[in-house]
Parts: sequence; C-alpha cells; structure tokens
Amino acid sequence: MKNKRQEALLHIISEYDIETQEELTEKLSDAGFSVTQATVSRDIKELRLVKISSHGGGTKYARLSGQNLTIPQQLMPVFTHGFVSADCAGNLVIIKTLPGMAQAVASAVDSLKLSELLGTIAGDDTILTVCRTDEYALNVVSMLEELVK
Repeated sequence: MKNKRQEALLHIISEYDIETQEELTEKLSDAGFSVTQATVSRDIKELRLVKISSHGGGTKYARLSGQNLTIPQQLMPVFTHGFVSADCAGNLVIIKTLPGMAQAVASAVDSLKLSELLGTIAGDDTILTVCRTDEYALNVVSMLEELVK
C-alpha cells in the first residue's frame, strides 16, 4: 500500500503544482488513498522531495531526478552539526557553517554528486557553490535545508 501511495504521490506532483501538504493530502484522497498530513509528511521525507520555484511564481514539490540525495553515513553527522544556513544570489549558493567546519560540510555537499552543481569552494565558515542556473540554486538551498531536518 505504501509503495502504491508513494507512486501516486510522485505522479501527482509531476502533473500538478502542489504547494502544500494539505493540497497533496486532498489529491491523494481524490485518488483513493486515505492519508493524514503526518503520513504525507513522512512520504515527502522518504522520497526526498524538495520545494522548488514554479512557473507561476510560487513553489511546488518536486523530486530532483537522477540525483543521489544521500550523504555517506560518516559525513551526515558532520553535515548536520556544521551546517548553519544556506542562501542564494543568482546561480551562487552561499552556505554558512560553524567556524572551522566549512571544509567538512563542503565535502558532504560534494558527496551528493549533484549534476547541476558545478563546484564548491570552502573557507573557514563559508562555502561558495556555483550552480548551472538560478532556479537550480534555489533548489539546492531547499534540498540542503531539508537534509538537516
């Protein structure tokens, strides 16, 4: 049942610009799946969905296709402990870390092997990442914030 529900969820977000978990819950209900918002939240986390900018100016859930969205087990504690925040300006993503943690956090980001991420440069507590597009930079920020939750 869970697999079918998650397949339906992925189909729904590919067909519609879904902005909230409530909208997703309604669409799943319309498709015959009786779910709670908590179940949808768990599915979003398991499927590693992120919010991206939609064409209409809002946001929507999406799966970053073809990406390895896992950080190796030995780097995940370093990432979650060292990561402070992320923001973007154009196609540049600036990641703030705890002092002295930028190199380790940058290594964790590099391990994601994101095809649209051209490279990372780490200082002491700041990482500069260069993305192919402005939109992808927004996606990277969302994805990194989701990984630390």
